[in-house]
Amino acid sequence: MKVALILKEFTNPYWISMEKTAKQEAAKDGIQLQVTAGKADDDTTSQINQIEQAIAAGDKGIIISLNGDAVNNALLKARKAGLIVVAVDTPPIPASVANVTYATDNTAAGVLDGKWAAAKLDGKSADIAMLDDLANQVITVDVDRDHGFLQGMGIPVGDNNVNGKEPKSGKYTGGKGGTYKIACQLPTNGSVTGGQTAMETCLSKDPNINLVYAINEPASQGAAHALKAAGKKGVTVVAIDGGCSNLPFVASGEVGATAGQFPGKMAADGVDAIAQYVKTGKKPTNQSGKDFYNTGTKLYTDSPQPGIPSITTKAAANMCWG
Repeated sequence: MKVALILKEFTNPYWISMEKTAKQEAAKDGIQLQVTAGKADDDTTSQINQIEQAIAAGDKGIIISLNGDAVNNALLKARKAGLIVVAVDTPPIPASVANVTYATDNTAAGVLDGKWAAAKLDGKSADIAMLDDLANQVITVDVDRDHGFLQGMGIPVGDNNVNGKEPKSGKYTGGKGGTYKIACQLPTNGSVTGGQTAMETCLSKDPNINLVYAINEPASQGAAHALKAAGKKGVTVVAIDGGCSNLPFVASGEVGATAGQFPGKMAADGVDAIAQYVKTGKKPTNQSGKDFYNTGTKLYTDSPQPGIPSITTKAAANMCWG
């Protein structure tokens, strides 16, 4: 029983953790797992080739974290060839491209960050840097997290389908409410170096930034490095991921809060879904009323805010990944 696991890339600990758990689950289910990945978060060409290879090899299914909708036609070809397609982390557009998607509710994760940040501001003006993932294409995880953060802050998103269309200044209504401006919005490719470069550019545009949203923890860590190098203190940084390696950043306050997600569960559920299909013929489906199957999220912070559910870094050490 052969299954292809196709990740975004191999450098982010998030994907390394997903690969590790998927291999463990595959061994339990008697699955031969072939693991490949793109070269970067936007590398769809490699993923298309890997999908084609899975079809040619007669694999029973594909588990994939999409690098963009350019892979859709190849995935539809795989389904037509009889393979089960399981998306993980990043829902395809449209959702029907995959049989099922196991993912965090990325909007809800962003909302947790935004609500916490608004409460942390305690009515102060927000001078915001938005550190997103990609600039050359739209992917659901990028939009959902970005918009979730804005919604949590109480800032209108402007356009539900793309980032960067929100009003650049106005009033936020989260927490005690206050004024805000979006000082800078740049892509990071979800990497430490991308986050650091983006943050350096943002600080050159506006040295008074006091709140940073980052698409993931590597980008937030890059931002933290840039802020430290610039001698900036008292800047609140929020992120999404939940990796064990990030907990020291949260404990030190360099990253104020992170919405932890569970990539291992996504991978394990994907492997099990394909194994179940092979054994019983039952195809996996999304949760009723959703275009994905929610694998959960929790806010990790050592600076809890009233009314915002969270756990400490000490407690998070028992459920983080990596």
